Amino acid sequence: MSTQQLPVVVIGAGPTGLAAAAHLVERGIEPLVLEAGPAAASAVREWSHVRLFSTWGEVVDPAAEKLLAPTGWMRPDPAAYPSGGDWADLYLQPLADVLGDRVRAGATVTGVSRAGRDRIVDADREQQPFVVHITYADGREERAFARAVIDASGTWVTPSPVGGSGLPALGEKAAADRITYRVPDLKDPAVRARYAGKRTAVIGSGASAFTALAYLADLAKSDGGEGTKGVWILRRGISGSTFGGGEADQLPARGALGLAAKAAVDEGHADAVTGFRTEAIERDANDRLVLAGEDGRRLDPVDEVIVLTGFRPDLSFLDELRLGLDERLQAPVELAPLIDPNQHSCGTVYPHGHRELSHPEQGVYLVGMKSYGRAPTFLAMTGYEQVRSVAAAIAGDLASADRVELTLPETGVCGGAGLFDAPDAQEADGGGCCAPAPQLVQLGAPATVGAASEQAPAGGCCGS
Repeated sequence: MSTQQLPVVVIGAGPTGLAAAAHLVERGIEPLVLEAGPAAASAVREWSHVRLFSTWGEVVDPAAEKLLAPTGWMRPDPAAYPSGGDWADLYLQPLADVLGDRVRAGATVTGVSRAGRDRIVDADREQQPFVVHITYADGREERAFARAVIDASGTWVTPSPVGGSGLPALGEKAAADRITYRVPDLKDPAVRARYAGKRTAVIGSGASAFTALAYLADLAKSDGGEGTKGVWILRRGISGSTFGGGEADQLPARGALGLAAKAAVDEGHADAVTGFRTEAIERDANDRLVLAGEDGRRLDPVDEVIVLTGFRPDLSFLDELRLGLDERLQAPVELAPLIDPNQHSCGTVYPHGHRELSHPEQGVYLVGMKSYGRAPTFLAMTGYEQVRSVAAAIAGDLASADRVELTLPETGVCGGAGLFDAPDAQEADGGGCCAPAPQLVQLGAPATVGAASEQAPAGGCCGS
């Protein structure tokens, strides 16, 4: 069998992976979609309680819609905002069902290489098919051969740690029973009881952190939630861009998330501690958690910690491939300058496709959230355009593959680097050994906050 007759292996049956399969089918190429979770969209289902800040009109792939149409499927109201659960149940699972046995759940990819060639060997390398090692949920192992590999496995299973240096804080693993790396579902009675009346640190500065702060504020205002308090920990200082683009955001629900977080601070349901990079997590005499900063500050004890500091790609199973990755973002080298948050924070990304996503190892592509490496602000429509271009390239239709047209909505927050804003300097008196006290920030709310928050969906995050 020639390499061209082999399927294209797609790793991950999430939104981008299933869209990749739909585009391949449209071009007469057989996909084999390998999903580590027990069902399609497993990662999305883990945040089913969170509402996307993108509408249905922005999170359904055109090729997927064509594939679904013969089944009688109809897209929900394009102007409505789905929750993660809606997205999974009403679109992603039906799409996986249409793809049928092309999608295998409980199939974890443990390695990808060239058949008979480790990463060292040059001889006839590009003539060899890819070999993909798979371990199934029952422990059975298998290998599959492929003409190309599209890795759409995302970053959900590899959240970034508390530690400000990119490493776990000292004591972070020991405190695992009090730490979550996801936005909690406060509608679940057991989860609600964990946070109600408690003091919770929220670490992070993106949409997920905004959502968690808004949820905790709602809990504090509800029956049985009295005494709930958030402590919002930012590694940077407070600036005009801290709360996102607000009403200037071209995705209104995304802008409203920042306004809701601002309202949580303004109304006293959360205090903001700025310029704090966690070095250690300790337990006090009452078994509460004390966060210690790299600058010597120690925060008042908290009961729980919600860590929302971003995600990072798992590259371990791609180690035998020759990838060209940016040394900072771990994104493809041609894509990295377009999305580097050290350089800009707009959320506007130059249209890109197979060329920006290619690697020295021809025929392998990282797409979707994984293509962004450690960069944030990924949108579903970006992934859909990526896989449209990649599928066209694999099919040999370079004219279509190179015709990349995508205009992304701006965040309303533009300008320079937002990763390492210097906190406002505070000097200890007389050169003594005492560290400055944590900086608690109360900000004046604009008159429009309440209205914007009331009209907005409850939240949004996670590759929406």
